[in-house]
Amino acid sequence: MDKNRILVLGVGNILLHDEGVGVRVIEELQARYEFSDNVEFYDGGTLGLRLLDPITGADWLIVVDAVQNGEPPGTIYRLDADDLNKRVTFKSSLHQLDLVETLAYAEILGKRPHTVIVGIEPADISPWGLELTEVVQARMADLCERVLGEIQEAGGRYRPRASEDLSQRNTAAML
Repeated sequence: MDKNRILVLGVGNILLHDEGVGVRVIEELQARYEFSDNVEFYDGGTLGLRLLDPITGADWLIVVDAVQNGEPPGTIYRLDADDLNKRVTFKSSLHQLDLVETLAYAEILGKRPHTVIVGIEPADISPWGLELTEVVQARMADLCERVLGEIQEAGGRYRPRASEDLSQRNTAAML
């Protein structure tokens, strides 16, 4: 059995274009790869404090999110939890404030996992749209690669799904 319990948490609101990129990344990774038993994926949406239980059950937390930091859209970031605390005042999304608060509660409980945030600068977080913008969509492969690297660093393993698995998923999606 693998040692570290790794939680890959996609957060954001999928109704606000690029704001939902974290959720879209975990959907993409789960569709394309198989992971070792110690890797769990969670669609955190905008749940905030309701994520305390899954977060405190992990040894490593990899958060995937849109990160507004004033760089050109499509810029990819890697932040640790302390960086998130410093930069949260520049964010426009309330769920990121909730994430900082949730991590603070986990620390008070003595159960805060090692945390990294893999994010991307959004181009559009306006309501209402389910689609990612072209610039963010064009960086999805790079963003997924960054998350896969973090999973490996945390002690997780992955492999591409068999091609017949992907074709069956695509066929089922078309039905």
